[in-house]
Amino acid sequence: MNSKRRGEIKRLLQDEGTISIADLADKLGVSLETIRRDVKPMTDDGTVVKIHGAIGLPQHLGEAPFETRMRENAGAKRRIAQWVAETIKNGDSIMLDTGTTTSFLARELLQHRNLTVITNSSDIARTLATVNGNRVFMAGGELRSDSGAAFGVSANEFISRFSVAHSVISVGALDVAGGIMDFDLEEAEFARTVLSRGARSLAITDAGKFGKRGLVQVCGLGGFQELVTDEEPPEDIMQALKAAGTTVNIARNGS
Repeated sequence: MNSKRRGEIKRLLQDEGTISIADLADKLGVSLETIRRDVKPMTDDGTVVKIHGAIGLPQHLGEAPFETRMRENAGAKRRIAQWVAETIKNGDSIMLDTGTTTSFLARELLQHRNLTVITNSSDIARTLATVNGNRVFMAGGELRSDSGAAFGVSANEFISRFSVAHSVISVGALDVAGGIMDFDLEEAEFARTVLSRGARSLAITDAGKFGKRGLVQVCGLGGFQELVTDEEPPEDIMQALKAAGTTVNIARNGS
């Protein structure tokens, strides 16, 4: 698309918050068809959001940061979630920490029945509670404004009472030296507790987290049984995972 016009569209949205497609075409002196063609890649990549014949910037629509992150690498996260969901049976117990990839997993579990779900995520709890005979236990505490999740001593103590078939965490950063890392102490501590409660422990992440460093270590590369991701990790990480005895599963397109 015309990059100059893309810049003009963004500038107009910064000024006005939301604008109709017709007004946008009028202000830029181009046809409706041209504007629709220009706007499509911007909505596809999440730069703008469509609402009833108009478009707006996500931040102007009161969108939470968590919802913005849900759109990042959405295809990869959905493939990972589908792969994991296929390994979980009706009636299983599962513990999930908060994260965009675990939220995708919750959506992929909507066809399952009679699950027991333990989580600190209000999004995951809301998705899976009250459907298909599921039992959902929500860890308590103050809910974070950015993610709608509870953290802290009370949340950790609560989930420590459970032992589950599958414990699943999403990954903030992963490299050879640091293992799995996060950017928040309470989130890292919660994730570490989750991993300890499952007969099967999984870390799930899109490939964009490989080679990144966080502030706080969750665990080393041998601190969980399985990694599920969308692309083969870099060679150094792959070798370190193998050396640690951790299984790597790749959720590819069409797999």
